Amino acid sequence: METEIVSSVSDRRRAEVIVDAAGRLFLAPGTGRVSMDELARELGMSKKTIYRHFPDKHSLMTAVLDRQFAAVERTLMAAAAETEGKPFDEQVQRFLLAACSELGRIGAAQLATGRGDAVLRRHVEQRIDAVVYQRLDELFRDGHRRGLLSAPPQLLGEITRGAVERLLNSQLPRELDCSAADLLRTTVDTVLYGAIRPGIEQEKGS
Repeated sequence: METEIVSSVSDRRRAEVIVDAAGRLFLAPGTGRVSMDELARELGMSKKTIYRHFPDKHSLMTAVLDRQFAAVERTLMAAAAETEGKPFDEQVQRFLLAACSELGRIGAAQLATGRGDAVLRRHVEQRIDAVVYQRLDELFRDGHRRGLLSAPPQLLGEITRGAVERLLNSQLPRELDCSAADLLRTTVDTVLYGAIRPGIEQEKGS
């Protein structure tokens, strides 16, 4: 039997309530597979009601993921707007820190590499590519066009993409007591400026 709160809302609002609950249950850190029965119990509604809005679990998960990535996209657009007209390195840092924080928050790396079925994993990969990496590639291409980068933008894009994905899946942030975003900042600095400080060898030899 459906609860009074859920059954009294409009169809549109009910669909939003279902997506909200599905996101909490399906994307919770460390959570195994959550069944539609468990979701129905959480919502206090029948599975039949859920299926009236979402014909299967796949369509429901797609709605959950699309909502998550819409939030990521808004965050990245805000980061780009905040750094407009500022130095290029600051634009890159701000964009990547926002991206890493958002992807870590929604567990995108885990979704892309293991949780869920193959179709959903491909959906996550496509959304990450469209929302994050295509924007990152354009940012590097713009920096190259302006003569701000000596390395090919494609190379920088691949290096940074690998760093983001590795850090989100790595135990290194925990081992170093840092967030993945903090380590990504160091990675970006290394990519943009190099790891060797000028003058160190001369100082040692003097």
